[in-house]
Amino acid sequence: MSKKYACVPLWGWILMMIVSVLLYLYPQVDIAVSSRFYAGGEGFLQHGALWERMLYRSVPIVLSATYVGALLLWIYNRIRKENLYGFSGKKLLYLLFVGALGSGIIVNAALKDHWGRARPAQTIAFGGEKAFAPPFVFSDQGGKSFSSGHTSGAFALLALIFLARRHRKRIAAAVIGYGLAVSLARIAAGGHFLSDVIVSIFIMYIVAAGLYRWMFGCEKESYGV
Repeated sequence: MSKKYACVPLWGWILMMIVSVLLYLYPQVDIAVSSRFYAGGEGFLQHGALWERMLYRSVPIVLSATYVGALLLWIYNRIRKENLYGFSGKKLLYLLFVGALGSGIIVNAALKDHWGRARPAQTIAFGGEKAFAPPFVFSDQGGKSFSSGHTSGAFALLALIFLARRHRKRIAAAVIGYGLAVSLARIAAGGHFLSDVIVSIFIMYIVAAGLYRWMFGCEKESYGV
């Protein structure tokens, strides 16, 4: 069994480190990927498209529904003195903490509001007026591209995978599929670069795994995504 650090397999840490270094060394990858969705003189054609808007607007709705559903399940278990799905108050707190710490504090409050990286649609390369900045480099352009708030919100649901004991593969497929779809929509709309969404995914994975380790310990059946 692979050795784990904060419930993340060693190979997971190595992979995230390698990907991050490559994104830093080859920032042109961001431009190349965003270029696939850009038409000169017309902008990012998928911005405002039905599928893009639906995914963009779905994140707060999906998160709210998840948290309200979890709260109601906990209340039901308390009132009926049952243990449906083994959902305890501690698991409810874990679910909320992952979203609040990872997406709310780290990504949105700490990174997006202070990093300054311009969004793709704001950069000169894509018809805007702001300078492009590589990932992991502070910028004075006043943008909020690094890292992706919507991606972090969608991947806050990674907490469900760590909590799941039944149907884990199905839950993982649904959560990861949804998160990747939201991330694609943000790139296609010119709202974020590839590195923005990847960094948000890494942050949410580390937060979900780290909080799970802190609150529950790394059981043999818990695993990295």
